[in-house]
Amino acid sequence: MIPFSPPRIDQQIIDEVTAALKSGWITTGPRTKQFEKEITKYCGCKTTVAVNSWTMGMQVLLDWWGIGEGDEVILPAYTYCASANVIVHSGAKPVMVDINGEDFNIDVAQVREAITERTKAIIAVDIAGFPCDYTELNTLIREPEIVALFKSDNKLQDKLGRILLISDAAHSFGAIYNGKNAAIAADISSYSFHAVKNLTTAEGGALCFNLPDNYDHDHIYKDFCTRILHGQNKDALAKTQKGNWRYDVEEPGFKCNMTDLQAAIGLVELSRYQENLDRRRAIFEQYDQAFANEGWAITPLYANDQKKTSYHLYLLRVQGATEDQRDEIIQEIFEQDVSVNVHFQPLPILTAYKKRGYRMDAYPQAYENYANEISLPVYFDLTDEQVMRVSEAVKNAVSKVLEV
Repeated sequence: MIPFSPPRIDQQIIDEVTAALKSGWITTGPRTKQFEKEITKYCGCKTTVAVNSWTMGMQVLLDWWGIGEGDEVILPAYTYCASANVIVHSGAKPVMVDINGEDFNIDVAQVREAITERTKAIIAVDIAGFPCDYTELNTLIREPEIVALFKSDNKLQDKLGRILLISDAAHSFGAIYNGKNAAIAADISSYSFHAVKNLTTAEGGALCFNLPDNYDHDHIYKDFCTRILHGQNKDALAKTQKGNWRYDVEEPGFKCNMTDLQAAIGLVELSRYQENLDRRRAIFEQYDQAFANEGWAITPLYANDQKKTSYHLYLLRVQGATEDQRDEIIQEIFEQDVSVNVHFQPLPILTAYKKRGYRMDAYPQAYENYANEISLPVYFDLTDEQVMRVSEAVKNAVSKVLEV
C-alpha cells in the first residue's frame, strides 16, 4: 500500500531525539529556543514563538489580540475546521466567504463585502501551500474607507489602527511571495508542524510575527512565552539558575509550549528543508506530466510570477465528476493499494457549522472545487516508480467510474 503522507523518520532524526533525551531536557529548553531562532532566520520575520500546535498558537494569538464576544473574524469557507474552531472558542463569530476557482484561496472581493465595523481580523488560508493574494489583502485593509470602519477595543489594536491580517500558513512553510518568504506577507503567520506537514515536529507549530515597527517584538516574544506557560513568567530553563526558583503567574494563561523533543525533530527537518522542497517539486512535475493528456484532469496552480507553493498538497480535480462519482473514484484508487485524500470538506458541510446556521449553497465555488478534488500522495520518500503507480491508479479509477 502506498501511504498518503508518512513522516520522514530516519536515523538522523532518531539520533537527534535520542540526544535530546540524554541531555535531560525533554520539555522547553535549548533546542526549542534554537529552533525558534532558526525559523526566524529562515522566514525573515521579526520573531518566532514555537508552540505545541497550530491550533493552540492561534488560540493564544486571538486572545492576546483581544478578540472576543461581539467581534468578527473573516476566513474562507474552504479550510480545515481548526481555522474556524479557534474563532468560536474565542467567543467571536466566524464570517465565512467563498474562494477563487483556480487556486482554492480566499476571494478578496468577497472579503471586501464581508467587512463590518465588528471585523477585527482576517485569517487567509494558504490552501495546499500556495500563498493567498496578500498584496490585494494588504491594500484592502489599508483603504481609508475600510480603516474608518475599524473599531479598536484595546491598546494593541489602537497601535495598528486597522484590521489584523493573519496568514493561516499551516500548509505553506517555505512558500514564496513576491520573491521573499511568504511568512512576512501578513502581520502574523501561523504554521503547523503536524506529522503530515512538509516540516514536522510530530505535533507542533509556530507563530511568526511581522507587525509594524512600532511594536516591540522582543516584548511580544517574552509576553507569548509567558502566555503559553499558564501565564508563568519563568520557564523550567530559567528556573535552573541558582536561587531562581520563585516565579509569578501574571495572568491565567494557556499551556501550549513546544518541547525539546519536538524541536529536536524540527531542527533536523529545517536543516534539510530545501532538499525536501526540491523532491516535492519534482513529484508535482511528474504528476503534471502524467495527467497532461487527460482531458478530465484539472491540475493545480502552484506557481506564477508572484507566488510559489511549498508543494504541500497536489490538489487534482476531475472535471465533470459529481461528489458521489469522486468518492467512487477514490474507493477505486484505494482498491489498487494507493492512499489518497480530500482537502478539505468545506466548513458548512460539517455538522458543527451547519447547526450554527452556515449553508453550503452560500459558497458555490467552495463546493464546486471540493466536489471533484482528490489529493495525491506527496512526500520525500515517495519514489518515481510509486508516483507512476499513483498516476496509473488514478487514471484507471477515473476511466472505470466515468467511462472515459
